[in-house]
Amino acid sequence: MTTHVDVLEQHRCALQAALDGHKTQAARNRLGQFATPTSLAREVLAFGLDVLPQGEAVRFLDPAIGTGSFYAALQATRQQRRVAWARGFEIDSHYGVPAQQLWADEPLQITLGDFTRQPAPSDLAQQANLLICNPPYVRHHHLEGAQKQRLQEAARTVARVELSGLSGLYGYFMALAHGWMSEGGIAGWLIPSEFMDVNYGKALRTYLLREVTLLHIHRFDPNNVQFDDALVSSAVVWFKKNKPPADHAVTFSYGGTLQRPALVKAVSVQDLAGSEKWTRFPHQAALPEHSGYRLGDLFSIKRGLATGDNGFFILDEDRAHSLKLPRQFLRPILPSTRYVQGDEIHADAAGVPLLGKRLFLLDCDLPEHEVQRDHPALWAYLQTGVDHVASRYLCRARRHWYAQERRPAAPIVCTYMSRSDQGGRPFRFLLNNSQATATNVYLCLYPQPLLANQLHQRPGSMRALWQALNAIDKQTLIGNGRVYGGGLHKLEPKELANVPVDELAALVGLAHKAPARQFALEGVPAW
Repeated sequence: MTTHVDVLEQHRCALQAALDGHKTQAARNRLGQFATPTSLAREVLAFGLDVLPQGEAVRFLDPAIGTGSFYAALQATRQQRRVAWARGFEIDSHYGVPAQQLWADEPLQITLGDFTRQPAPSDLAQQANLLICNPPYVRHHHLEGAQKQRLQEAARTVARVELSGLSGLYGYFMALAHGWMSEGGIAGWLIPSEFMDVNYGKALRTYLLREVTLLHIHRFDPNNVQFDDALVSSAVVWFKKNKPPADHAVTFSYGGTLQRPALVKAVSVQDLAGSEKWTRFPHQAALPEHSGYRLGDLFSIKRGLATGDNGFFILDEDRAHSLKLPRQFLRPILPSTRYVQGDEIHADAAGVPLLGKRLFLLDCDLPEHEVQRDHPALWAYLQTGVDHVASRYLCRARRHWYAQERRPAAPIVCTYMSRSDQGGRPFRFLLNNSQATATNVYLCLYPQPLLANQLHQRPGSMRALWQALNAIDKQTLIGNGRVYGGGLHKLEPKELANVPVDELAALVGLAHKAPARQFALEGVPAW
């Protein structure tokens, strides 16, 4: 039987689709507008109503209401629960005005305006006891400097949160909504799970541990993207607005649905406070304190170089030959990972990788007048990039726009992005026997002086290290990295450097880690 609530929701979904159709994807990205699907909205509201004390009338707030998906879900799931009032904010009149018209006969007040500029109510009766929100997913680079400063100051004042300049808009929404909630009120936030791992999410994690009682974090399987138009891994964060009790434990769940997750685990706030990566829960236990070697003690890990324009600066062997480019300005460079079938890269006598795709990086450090005078073929080719390449940010920041960053061949490179649905190892370590440098689709591992000294004494140990790197448990690597929508796993240089590697250190005769800082050793060859 179709109810009045179902009819309204059908109208709302049709309205949402029509309004979305009048906006470009780029325009919606700038404002972070990604509507919550009906099934997910109802699941979230049902969960929130279960957490809210029985018999307590609902005072509902959605700070980024859009067309009202969460309010519609409230009406569909509240059963006999009384709603004292319902309120929402929407900054974009393109959605807000039609939403006001849609809900005109319902007890929902929609205010057109920027929620982050609204004064929080001092009247306790006007503070929400159930706040549910899918805040705008606006990345930090879409926030202007003055706007960031205003938001940071407001977050500091309202919720004692020191948010990083790299934080997305959703973090500021969470902080500023603190003042709109009643003591003991329940909040459910549908947000990107990135905050659980990244450095700029640390302030938000601290807020959840110190300023409120964190109840539950459910992380959806990243292979099951919740939004068709946004490739982001999502989580629902539940908390109560009061200070956490002693010995509090937080429920972490993963996969399946919010009501029926695939995995569930209780994690103490002490373990959370000591963990830099929260996405390891509930799959793994909290890691014990590690005082031994980490990969960064053995290798300096750098991202491969960014050329400024791969299509211009990276040429295959035939094209470089046809353009008569001087050999001394062509450095071998590894192709993308799909052209590297095995885990070991062999080379010819000139140090060029023996791969099906042989590529070269154009790199010249001579001033323009010398290039024009002494190398006419190179000069002619550079002129074809003056208009569309030289003006790019990386290129114009260089002394010579066509001179590349100094990045020698690394003995080991890592493919640091992978999808979890592809099976096998998420990250591959490649033994590079060539003189080829690498682009930023790889991480480059260069021996630190401490390791270089051991390798100097044990010339064959690099191969054993490479084999041991590929034997590292994949969950260890995944647990130190981050995950995005669609199951994309990624390791940043600092994250890879944090991986414990006592077994690797033992392979080269390093039995115990010295407490003092490492120092350069004389006579050790530089990498």
